[in-house]
Amino acid sequence: GGEWSVCFLLASVVSWFEPQLLLCLAGWGDQLNWVQTYEEALSLSRSTNKPLMVLFHLEDCSQCDALKQALAHDDEIQRILDEDFVVLNVIETEDQNLSPDGKYVPRIVFVDPSTTVRDDIVGPYSNRLYTYEPTDMKHLLENMKKAKKLLKVSAVSRRTTPTSTHSLPESTAAEV
Repeated sequence: GGEWSVCFLLASVVSWFEPQLLLCLAGWGDQLNWVQTYEEALSLSRSTNKPLMVLFHLEDCSQCDALKQALAHDDEIQRILDEDFVVLNVIETEDQNLSPDGKYVPRIVFVDPSTTVRDDIVGPYSNRLYTYEPTDMKHLLENMKKAKKLLKVSAVSRRTTPTSTHSLPESTAAEV
């Protein structure tokens, strides 16, 4: 509907509408330092050598609301996100690179500082690889730890990224 498209516009390209942007992010982890654009997220990921976690949702989506409640009330997840991750929360996007197995919400993808979407860090469902249900917070936490570990290995060895991952373009800001 119109509500999510307005939220998408504000979150993607109109940074000076901060109160409305915060409405899009409200409840997912209010103490987290959410970045506002892909460019900012990728730049911060590179400069801090932290993995990027991108959470896709839609407004008026009951599954998204349920995941929001579970994620926001898991203290360990919130702490690790706050300390060790760059976090970006976006309304569904047209970017194919961020939809490796199709468009659905909610979904969570991990992106390393080389701008690679990690398809080796997935949720527990084979039909929608990046889906997490509210009961899957333990699985999400393990994946967050895996993302941290993989990043550490790649930073130390300077190996190239695996060929089985999807590259994220340098410029992926949404255009409306």
